[in-house]
Amino acid sequence: MEGTEHKNIVLSEVNQKLLELLPSILNEPDVEYGTKIDEVVLNVPSNLIHPICKTLHLNTELFFDYLRCLSVVDYKDILEINYHLFSYTKRHKMVLKCELNPKKPVISSVSNIWKAANWFERESHDLFGVVFKDHPSLDRLLLPDDFEGNPGLKSYPLHEYKEW
Repeated sequence: MEGTEHKNIVLSEVNQKLLELLPSILNEPDVEYGTKIDEVVLNVPSNLIHPICKTLHLNTELFFDYLRCLSVVDYKDILEINYHLFSYTKRHKMVLKCELNPKKPVISSVSNIWKAANWFERESHDLFGVVFKDHPSLDRLLLPDDFEGNPGLKSYPLHEYKEW
């Protein structure tokens, strides 16, 4: 995961201010800061996701009050979790990216920070097998209880498909 800068895209004034503010507030040397298109992007080690999300939510200069989306991307050798955040109060947005080992995809739940994470994490558990530590209930959301496997993974076998 690399923070990529696009020379033709300019961050909005609020997102530029956010990018300048984050390093001093988070004070985490293992976090990588960058931009992609019009958003601030942070590459975060998985063991830091919960404390960083808590800071992003509670800090009055940041106040990320909305988890827009949580998605998982299977790159075969890693699983990447993306947390798309927005602040209604401050009007800035960002993406947090975490890499997980696909053989043992475990990360802390953020459902106690943003209630919307509950369903996002359950969907990610269903489709990709990600285990969210301290999630209140990782019950299946989309698939039947007796379903075997994780169909969101590239390694999941596809059934034979025939054109019409």
